[in-house]
Amino acid sequence: MTTAEDRANSFLRMIRRSRRGKLKIYLGYCAGVGKTYQMLQEGYRLMKEGVDVAIGLLETHGRQDIVDLSQGIEVLPRIRQEYRGHVLEEMDVDAIIARRPEVALIDELAHTNVPGTKNAKRYQDVQQILAAGIHVITTLNVQHLESLYDTVEKTVHVKVRERLPDSVVAEADEIVNVDLTTNDLKERLREGKIYPAERIETALSNFFQTSNLENLRELTLRELASQIDLRMREGSQDDAEPTPDQVMVCLSSRGPNSEMLLRYASRLAGRLNRNWYAVYVQTPSEEPTVIDAYTQRILSGALTLAKQLGAMVFTYKGEDIPDTILRFAREYRVGHIVIGHPGEIPFWKKLFGKKTLVEELIRKARGITFVVLDTRGAEPTFASEGNGRNESSLQLRKEKVSLSDLISSRRIVIWNQPVEKEYVIRTLVEVAAKDFETCDAEDTIKAVLDREKLGSTFFANEAAAIPHARIKGLSSPIISLGLTKQGILQDEAISPIGLVFLILTPAEIPSSQVEILALVSRATKDGHLYDRVAESDNPEELLSILRELRV
Repeated sequence: MTTAEDRANSFLRMIRRSRRGKLKIYLGYCAGVGKTYQMLQEGYRLMKEGVDVAIGLLETHGRQDIVDLSQGIEVLPRIRQEYRGHVLEEMDVDAIIARRPEVALIDELAHTNVPGTKNAKRYQDVQQILAAGIHVITTLNVQHLESLYDTVEKTVHVKVRERLPDSVVAEADEIVNVDLTTNDLKERLREGKIYPAERIETALSNFFQTSNLENLRELTLRELASQIDLRMREGSQDDAEPTPDQVMVCLSSRGPNSEMLLRYASRLAGRLNRNWYAVYVQTPSEEPTVIDAYTQRILSGALTLAKQLGAMVFTYKGEDIPDTILRFAREYRVGHIVIGHPGEIPFWKKLFGKKTLVEELIRKARGITFVVLDTRGAEPTFASEGNGRNESSLQLRKEKVSLSDLISSRRIVIWNQPVEKEYVIRTLVEVAAKDFETCDAEDTIKAVLDREKLGSTFFANEAAAIPHARIKGLSSPIISLGLTKQGILQDEAISPIGLVFLILTPAEIPSSQVEILALVSRATKDGHLYDRVAESDNPEELLSILRELRV
């Protein structure tokens, strides 16, 4: 059996091998199961091994046992922030980076920072600390995962306000399940070890009901099984030929419950260990100059949530929605399409052969599985596809090809002034063509620009753009990288896009595009990637930083 000391030694070996910070999460199903306690215990074990450990943020909630256990570990100062007449304390990210401990203990990963703080969420603080090369041990309750929002509301009848993207957990280097029986947890509550005495009875009659705790405990075990399965699939499929099994979710400007679709697609993609895409088809009647501000806000919110959940977001222009969706599905090797319940068609239109969007898709599609969610009601649940193992500690090993392995300094261009979108594309294609004689620059530029007309990959509110195209006769994938320090000029405005990944892949090997897009998606999930490379003065320096970050 793996002991707590073995797990600590495992993490110790891991952090001594790495240049970029490693993330370890103690995951539990509820407050009081012992996540913070185990985090502090591991901090002590690491200190005994000579590791420099400091507490970046500890939430004691008045629990004396946590206060006592924290004695002897250096506590770094917090930053004081005034909000609505009150002075509140938050974690001081700059102080942690300046102090540079080997390991920082940071409690409550899903915490929302006070408005006006450098980052809106604590997980963003942690990402910045990891980027600085500091290892982090943290705590998290399962109900804070974004994709579980609808499920938790249905089973526990609680709206969780503080949430974080599933990708934060998926990219953790080690996850430890902190488990406790529901009876033992309720006994801890009655003994005053979780909440003050005046809150105990209220907690027992509300959130701490046995049914709620059992549901959350089950969700936690399923999440751990899913993470184990994901990592095993990653390890066993390195050399396997990708199958057309990517996941796609179809969004509409007035979808009744786009959030439900996105969370379901996120969970499905995680279980299948596949990339997933959120696609919105913009018809002429839904041009930004036509639809009202309210609809634009709904659509923008859905696309933002899709990005947070880890999807690659695409907006396509087209008059025939079914054909546009299926064209995308063929190009990106989609095997599963998630779509909402179609609206009812008047009887008289049915007489003339009018069909719903779903009916049209099923009639025209071949070899695609459709998941039609009843977006008028609650989200359906499906059984875990875990492999039945009960390991409580997961160690992630990512020794695959990195994006930086596919980029040469000769194919990196840096602009210090705002630059037009088309000029960026042309320049990146031209530098790529110099390295590959089979790549005709003018034909390739046209192919990329034609692809951009279907749906731009230069989103105004994103930090990275991914123009791409499949090129006939190309023998292997080509990636060029542009760094724009002052943004991109488009539509008479300057977008804050800082990184542009130009991706050219062989038309004869369609799976290569999916693989490269997955690498870029994984790299750009790091919210502080641009901050790290923005100060680069030359291509060699930029590439060196990417390799240091293991992008």
